[in-house]
Amino acid sequence: MEKINKHKKPSSYIYKLFIYVALLALAISIIIPVAWVFMASLKKNSEFIGGDVSPWALPKEFFVQNFVVAFRDANMGTFFLNSVIVTATALILLLLLALPASYALSRFNFRGKKILNIAFMAGLFVNISYIVVPIFLMLSDANKLLGVDFFLNNRFILALVYASSALPFTVYLLSGYFRTLPKGFEEAAYIDGCGYFKTMTKIMVPMAKPSIITVILFNFLSFWNEYIIAYTLLDGNDTLAMGLKNLMAVEKTATNYGIMYAGLVIVMLPTLILYIMVQKRLTEGMTLGGLKG
Repeated sequence: MEKINKHKKPSSYIYKLFIYVALLALAISIIIPVAWVFMASLKKNSEFIGGDVSPWALPKEFFVQNFVVAFRDANMGTFFLNSVIVTATALILLLLLALPASYALSRFNFRGKKILNIAFMAGLFVNISYIVVPIFLMLSDANKLLGVDFFLNNRFILALVYASSALPFTVYLLSGYFRTLPKGFEEAAYIDGCGYFKTMTKIMVPMAKPSIITVILFNFLSFWNEYIIAYTLLDGNDTLAMGLKNLMAVEKTATNYGIMYAGLVIVMLPTLILYIMVQKRLTEGMTLGGLKG
């Protein structure tokens, strides 16, 4: 046994070293571009132009006027508010639909369960970007049929499309987590007089917090940065991704690079803040889930 352990130790050290080096390289490849964008957003335009200008030089001063111009002249504040409304509404709709569906599919047996599971699994293979034109035509026909102007350029409809597109993956992820929870908690709740809905909201959903946080983080990134669907369905209530595209086109032509990078920071900052806020809880939840397993 001692000989076997001696032979295993060098390989385990090499494996750990490889993991640490790979993680360090990945961290550097992410941190350096993000830090560079933050640094560039605080530079004056003169610090980008010239033969003796280094792209890696620190800003001579913190020129926050870039952010003021981006919010005021490029209307990034309005775009930011539209993205917040659309993303928050989409996440709320998604959780309201996905939590009961995933709980029922994972904990109960009923007629038609297999068909629903197959339907959700099939939805995983549908790329929403490929069907955005049929969605646009369907909403346009609905406007014509009802004689209204409601289904297009509507932030709620866009949020509903986002939530619908993310529903298969979210149900698949949450139902997989619900299946790992022991049935003893539900049985104890039923004995105490809890119904199905109260058991789900008071017992099962709080236990599924790590999985719910993962769903929120993943879908927030998807909804916040989405461009193609928003560009197709909206015309006036532009989201931040659409505003950033317009800002970069205008400022790149005018060689106002500082304002362009300030727009990038405005888009990235909420994502970084959310990730920092949920990272600790997510790590703790995954650790507890691993110990339970």
